[in-house]
This record gives sequence, C-alpha cells and structure tokens, in this order.
Amino acid sequence: MTRSNYVTRVCSSPMEVPAESWNALLKHEADPSPFMRHEYLAALHLSGCAGPRAGWQAQFVTLWEGDRLCAACPMYLKNHSYGEYVFDWAWANAYSQHGLDYYPKALVAVPFTPVQGARLLAVNAHARSALVQALLEHAGQEDLSSLHLLFVNAEDVEACEAHGLMLRHTVQFHWQNGGSGAGQYTTFEHFLASLQQEKRKKIRQERKKVAEAGVTFRWSRGRDIGPADWGFFYSCYERTYLEHGNAPYLNRDFFLRMAQTMPENWLLFVAEQAGQAIACSLIAIDPARGVAYGRYWGALERVDCLHFEACYYQPISWCIEHGYSRFEGGAQGEHKMARALLPIKTTSAHWLTHPAFADAVERFLAREGQGIDQYVRHLEARSPVKRVSLLPQAVQIAESKED
Repeated sequence: MTRSNYVTRVCSSPMEVPAESWNALLKHEADPSPFMRHEYLAALHLSGCAGPRAGWQAQFVTLWEGDRLCAACPMYLKNHSYGEYVFDWAWANAYSQHGLDYYPKALVAVPFTPVQGARLLAVNAHARSALVQALLEHAGQEDLSSLHLLFVNAEDVEACEAHGLMLRHTVQFHWQNGGSGAGQYTTFEHFLASLQQEKRKKIRQERKKVAEAGVTFRWSRGRDIGPADWGFFYSCYERTYLEHGNAPYLNRDFFLRMAQTMPENWLLFVAEQAGQAIACSLIAIDPARGVAYGRYWGALERVDCLHFEACYYQPISWCIEHGYSRFEGGAQGEHKMARALLPIKTTSAHWLTHPAFADAVERFLAREGQGIDQYVRHLEARSPVKRVSLLPQAVQIAESKED
C-alpha cells in the first residue's frame, strides 16, 4: 500500500523492523523515552509478556521511502484491555450489550507502561500525519472496532486531532526538581523546605519510622546491578503481585533481557534490615534527559512506610543528588501528592468505527474532560508546595521554628 510516496509495511514482530532505524527515529523525537526503544519493545515480545498468547498481537506499522524508515509505531491487536491504564471496559460492555464485538481493537501503546511520550515516530510532521492515516486505513481494512493511541505527546495529539480522533485525559503525579522555579534543589532538606509545614512533618515522620526499624538502603545502577540483585528484585516483585491475587504482567525473562540490552536505563534501590535484603524498587532512568520513572517494587517483609521510602523518598533524594529534573510516579495514586508529586494531565486519542458509538463516546469524553479539569483544579488547590509569595515573612519564620 502506498500513500504520499510512502510504502506501508505492517510487521508482526518488532524484530522485523531494523533496530538501528527504529532507534534513529526515536532519537529524532523531542521526548525519546527509553520505553520506546527497540530493545524494550523487543524484550516485551521475545519474553512473551506482550505476545500473541498474552493477547498482544504485534502489528507494528511502518512507512518507508525506499530503504529509509520515515515513520513507525508499535501497534497491537488486542482481545482484552488489560495492561493499558486508560480504561475502556465500559465501552466494551456497551458494545457487548448491543450485540457488537469490541475486540479485537487496535492499540498504539507501550504495553504495561503508562508513561507519556512519542508514540508516532516520524522524520517530520508530514510523515507523522501519513502514519495516522495508515493506521486508520489498516483498522478499516481489518474490520476493527476502534483505534486507540495511549499516553501520546503534543506532536502526536496534533496529528491525531487533524484526522478527527477524539482526545481523552487522565491524571498522573510527577515530581519536579525545583518546581517553584527557583532552581534545582541541592539537598533533600532543601526540597522539604519548599513544602508546607504539615507536609514536611509528615514526610519526616514517615522516614523516621523506616530508620527506627533499622532499615537502610543501597542503590546500584546499570551494569553494577548484578545477577543476584536482579534475582532478588524479581522475587520481591512477583511476590507482591501474587499477594494481591494477580500474576505479574512481566516475567523474569523480560528483566534478564533488560539487564543485557538496556542496563544503563535502570536504577535499583535495595532495603536491608539486620544485614538482610527485605525489599526493593526498580527505577527507570533516562540519563540524557535527566528523567526518572517509578516503575516496580516489591517486599518480603512488612515495615511501616517502607513503600513510601523505597518508591518516593529514595528516588527523589537520588534525583536531587544527581541533578535529575523530573521523577514520574506512574499511573493514578492521589496519595502521591502528599509526597510532593504534583498532578499533570496525560492524553490519549481514540477512533471508533461505529458512528453511533463514536457519537456517544464523544459526548462522554466531553463530560469526562470537564470532570478531569475540575479534579485537577481541586488538586492544585491542595498543593503541598508553599505559596511563598503569599506568606508574610513572620509566618514563614514561625513555620520553620515549628519544624
């Protein structure tokens, strides 16, 4: 199939796309997160975590000019909605109640990874627009119910809107280094000083509980994370999932592939008590952009507030020490605001084949969007960050003495 001088090829595996060409496109993007690297997507596929047996049938869409890859995206045919973090179960239900099939649907996303960034890799805006058109044509030819692009960036949003896709917003919580605009924090205490007194006190109390339990932390990065640490991490990660009644989305083989092909993108915190490792959190990092992502955690022992320390305070402290600008806390979790991770809106784009359902979803998204805007305003009004400009100097001094 040819469009605007591009030849469209649909690949049933990321391995059919040259890794060098894919990563060159990604590097061209403004926000090339490590989760869109060929190595990451290949590991999901080769480990079976995001393979046909798991309900993720790869249909990577690529546009070519001769031997040059001009645009590409990771598309999957899905027969369920697990592992997406943008929930459309109600839409599937409505289809079923009217005797229609919602599955299979087409999904452009990084499986199990709710991180906003480039999804439509392209050399320019024209190629990105052609890629959206190719996705729509492919969905129509395959008689799919719908097309969904999750956690897209601004350039993707522009291309999707131009082709009539509907936008949907969700809320995540991110920590910004020096969020007040006064420059990056120099120490964890410097960061705490930017918070309201009540929040500072709460964080100190939580950290004190962990310290008084005799828990200490060590961290390893990149190839310094040895096989024993990777093995311990997976034992914690798997057990925590199973304790909640679910098998983990990601298997041991996936993480072994990460250790082999993307070691520079991982940071591991290990909690120890009485000389024994008891918990850990695995953080993804983008050294080039100075961004960290809270990803996976697990524990073999219960210690009050250990989750907060391992998943928020240790990574934030590390980010401050190493000059990282942002720490993304992952999907959902209003409790993260108390730890100074502030709300941001993320965006997905949607297209439904059935006209009546498309109209109904469009009306739903308009109402939902208003609710999201109100929710964000409500959260911003409860920000844990001090409004320094509104505080008289005497009040600021009094607050600092209360600490």
